[in-house]
Amino acid sequence: MPLEVANLTELAEQYAQRHPSEILALAFEMYSPSVGISFSGAEDVVLVDLAAKLGGKFRVFSLDTGRLHAETYRFLDQVREKYQIPVEVFFPRPEAVENLVKEKGLFSFYKDGHKECCGVRKVEPLRRALSTLSAWVTGQRHDQSPSTRATVPVVQADPTFSTPDNALVKFNPLANWSSKQVWDYIRENDVPYNSLHERGYVSIGCEPCTKAVLPGQHEREGRWWWEESTKKECGLHSGNKLA
Repeated sequence: MPLEVANLTELAEQYAQRHPSEILALAFEMYSPSVGISFSGAEDVVLVDLAAKLGGKFRVFSLDTGRLHAETYRFLDQVREKYQIPVEVFFPRPEAVENLVKEKGLFSFYKDGHKECCGVRKVEPLRRALSTLSAWVTGQRHDQSPSTRATVPVVQADPTFSTPDNALVKFNPLANWSSKQVWDYIRENDVPYNSLHERGYVSIGCEPCTKAVLPGQHEREGRWWWEESTKKECGLHSGNKLA
């Protein structure tokens, strides 16, 4: 049974400086097998690698928006093959996509902002994925977004996707890691990664909304680059408090 919010806050303080594998082990101890790792990028595959080494029972899921890069699809299969695990893929509801495209075309986000399209292609499928879980694990890091992730705890009551019937818990084992630590781990442990990273892409989302960043730019500046630079969230972590 999920812990009360006060107890989760206490756990977050207790585990704040622990290694990500210890935080993952806690998640498995508390919620396995009803715990899922949200998988899409470099941070997430580090979590999959750590989880595989722990040997706990967990699920891995990903969101296919229908607008991903070809390299991302190949990356998903690399992970399936290396770890010999199923990756559950959740798709947007066809009728919702059809209605959005019919009414506003394929690129309405450049004019209207990305939240409506992300709501259809990412948030609703994630809600379905999480409805089958008691806890989920994300690759959020404090230094990823200056306004929305700087205070994310390593464990929390999920503020966005919890329901009266499912008090969902969210684990963020890499919250205190830097990008350098993530990539050091990838190199040292021969972990697969998206080949787009070799072309200057740091934070990778949908193809129309992602571009490579220049030296010195923040990693999230390549996401929804036409919008305000400090609040780059698609709705998956919209409950994050501003720093």
